[in-house]
Amino acid sequence: MSHETSEHQEVSATIDLPGVGTVHRLGFGAMRIVGDGVWGEPADRAAAVAVVRRAVELGVDFIDTADSYGPNISEEILAEALHPYPAGLKIATKVGFTRTGPDQWIPVGRPEYLRQQTELSLRKLKVDALDLLQLHRIDPKVDAEEQFGVLRELLDEGKVKALGLSQVSVAELEQAGKHFTVSTVQNRYNLTDRSSEDVLDYAEEKGIGFIPWAPISAGELARPGGPLDEAAKRLGATTSQVALAWLLRRSPVMMPIPGTGSIKHLEENLAAAGVVLDDATFAELNDAR
Repeated sequence: MSHETSEHQEVSATIDLPGVGTVHRLGFGAMRIVGDGVWGEPADRAAAVAVVRRAVELGVDFIDTADSYGPNISEEILAEALHPYPAGLKIATKVGFTRTGPDQWIPVGRPEYLRQQTELSLRKLKVDALDLLQLHRIDPKVDAEEQFGVLRELLDEGKVKALGLSQVSVAELEQAGKHFTVSTVQNRYNLTDRSSEDVLDYAEEKGIGFIPWAPISAGELARPGGPLDEAAKRLGATTSQVALAWLLRRSPVMMPIPGTGSIKHLEENLAAAGVVLDDATFAELNDAR
């Protein structure tokens, strides 16, 4: 029997993010509340609004979105569902990608573009200052110093309260850190892709929140009889819950944000906070690739 989520669910441990404050480490990613290919309106907007509201009902106080999800639509749905925002809720957004169609992502890091998109996110989310603004990608065609510089300006102007980066190296984190305090880093990381291990170690050393995208992806490990499947059976949980529980135990700065457009899957994901991995299972999953 899987761990069920109820109104009395066990919520995850917390982390204190510079400039953001204290939030629970298991949050919600708002990429999948839009249309296929992260493009256009969702098939059922009312259902998307209901998922977002349910997440907050169940204790989520950190939601991650981006101006490019839709584009625009994810931010608009969050405002529709939650504004005026409940006390303690933090919404992170991202700028730095433009969209030309479904599943198409083009980095644009020109300072005037980053500033424009930040202003638009303020308007769409209906806030005076963004809780956390993350650079979705460093544009290789634009000097990184210029991109970091405009982010620092937005911080100094009070338009954002904290800054983060996405899909970067340790060297890039260090470079950005010369311009502003990095509150979060968002890199791909899961049981089968640990290529950002060095970034995670750096984040843990510096107290930076590490937001793993594609957190549930487990590939062959989740196959029937595979190590993740076997662990899930022993624990009476789903493979997704065990994958999330492994992330939460892997590091105290880990902040998984599984996304979904389904209330059922949302409740299942959040119930991962109540899944406790014994030492042997944790070690077994660490060694599985």
